[in-house]
Amino acid sequence: MFAVCMAGTTLPTPLYPLYQEEFGFSELTVTVVYAVYAFGVIGVLLLAGNASDTLGRRPALRWGLGFAAASAVCFLLAEGLGWLYAGRLLSGLSAGLFTGAATAYVMELAPPGGAARATLVATAANMGGLGCGPLLAGLLAEYAPEPLLLPFAVHLGLVALSALVLQWLPETVADRRPLRAVRPGKPALPARVRAVFVPAAVASFAGFALFGVFTSVSPAFLVRHLHVDNHAVTGLVVALAFFASTAGQVAAGRVGPARSLPLGCAVLFAGLVLLGCALATDLLAFVVLAALVGGTGQGLAFRAALAAVAAASPPDRRAAVISSLFVVAYTGISIPVIGVGLLADPLGLEGAGLVFIACMLVLVASAGAYLLRRARTGTPGG
Repeated sequence: MFAVCMAGTTLPTPLYPLYQEEFGFSELTVTVVYAVYAFGVIGVLLLAGNASDTLGRRPALRWGLGFAAASAVCFLLAEGLGWLYAGRLLSGLSAGLFTGAATAYVMELAPPGGAARATLVATAANMGGLGCGPLLAGLLAEYAPEPLLLPFAVHLGLVALSALVLQWLPETVADRRPLRAVRPGKPALPARVRAVFVPAAVASFAGFALFGVFTSVSPAFLVRHLHVDNHAVTGLVVALAFFASTAGQVAAGRVGPARSLPLGCAVLFAGLVLLGCALATDLLAFVVLAALVGGTGQGLAFRAALAAVAAASPPDRRAAVISSLFVVAYTGISIPVIGVGLLADPLGLEGAGLVFIACMLVLVASAGAYLLRRARTGTPGG
């Protein structure tokens, strides 16, 4: 169920070039359509971040599936940009509800002694689902009829099946309250957390920004500059980044957060360099390597950032601090992506991408240097 919901958020990715042909919009519009999703996620985190703790897991996930179904319907009925904006916003609302609630639900449904395995399952469902979205859409768009309809019809069917599965699952929240008890959550950053939070947030922002730019503009880059007109290949290239992130998160659990965060920054730096090489040389091999290396670095850095911030937070403020980290991360999916879209017209897609990469390299290098300096001086939290 978790994987199905997350797959819907990336389902349109390999289809953006087709939408551009259908509706005749610019690269800036593509990035804005993509970024609307992040605004939906951030809105849920700020306004209803505690929804599943208050209402119960099943009601919150039922709402999430409802938003996912409504998103698919918007894409099925799409006759202009307004439908795409609505579909992406609803998809963001769905993901915002699912990310926290479904992760907690998987852990709570795990058998005794299965906490570590449940964490891995939740991670794989989240990032693996994100990877399956473009892969499924690319395959259907290339080898089946109605490329702008069939992927969303299939997803709508999977959402309906997930709703049936949800009916069979037990509720794990004992103290449930009515909808009016859901309160907006304020991002929190206690003084003792700031030294750990800043590098973790910078690395998370850069990692999510890489994902955002890669998934929003790489399909157009592959089509226009590399002449890759196979939608299945486009979907696979994007999917590789999410699958690599899953592998990076698994590796972070073994390496430990203290070493995974600086290591993740280094690998993320290498992924950005490879993406720059891809833009400069127009070679598919560099695009694939950027997806694999950048995705691995993002997975390493984000899981380590999440663990480090959670460990440094006071128990009574932990949820608010983690929500703050997610807000920063999803801001990385929106603002830089729109920035690339704005620069694409005067500089071209390649030039805009190189400017983005230069900015992200500075951020990642700064975070990595800060972490190494703290490690050498033995500062707590480094």
